[in-house]
Amino acid sequence: MSKHSHNQAAEDSGEIQAAREEAGNEGKNPGENPRENPMESPESSAGAEQAGPSEATVSPETVISGQKIADPKSQLAELEAKLADMNDQYLRKAADFENFRKRMIREKQELTEFANQNLLLDLLPVLDDFERAIKSAETSKDFDSFYEGIAMIEKRLSTQLESKWGLKRFDFAGEPFDPNRPEALQMEKAPDITEAVVKEDYVKGFLLKERVIRYAKVKVLMPQEEGSGTGD
Repeated sequence: MSKHSHNQAAEDSGEIQAAREEAGNEGKNPGENPRENPMESPESSAGAEQAGPSEATVSPETVISGQKIADPKSQLAELEAKLADMNDQYLRKAADFENFRKRMIREKQELTEFANQNLLLDLLPVLDDFERAIKSAETSKDFDSFYEGIAMIEKRLSTQLESKWGLKRFDFAGEPFDPNRPEALQMEKAPDITEAVVKEDYVKGFLLKERVIRYAKVKVLMPQEEGSGTGD
């Protein structure tokens, strides 16, 4: 082969290689190659590489979505302090409630034990009257005076209980028999009546402010049935 032919082949081979490189560069994005990006300098690339590790460093306060998050250790200490304060308040409230409960129980017991104190104070003068009447009967031996004194005491006591405490005694003797109020202990046939009538009160009944607290026990006269008691 001649020298001219060898040189021609070399030139053809170089042109083919250049064409291949040019075709390969056309399919690439110039921004992918840092050296082909005219806006990026080696100094800016080096600065970006140096800034990366400093941004990844964890600091006591971290910024997330524009909000500053406190240090977890300080936040935990704050929550523990709040929990201790709430626990102390709870213990104080529990102690106050227990003291209140005990006081209410004590006051309720005292109220139950001394609920009748005023009534008993009203009964004390009556006991004094009975005592004086008994002593007077022991010395005078006068039955009439003793009877009058006892009757006065009984009347005074009944009036005081009714006017001040609402305790009223009621009698059924001579009234029509109502089975819902007095209790019939004895019944007797009577030919001259047409309906049941209370003949006698064995035990008096009492009302406390219109409520029956003790039913009377009575003897009742019942009308005699026609034809009964007749013989042949």
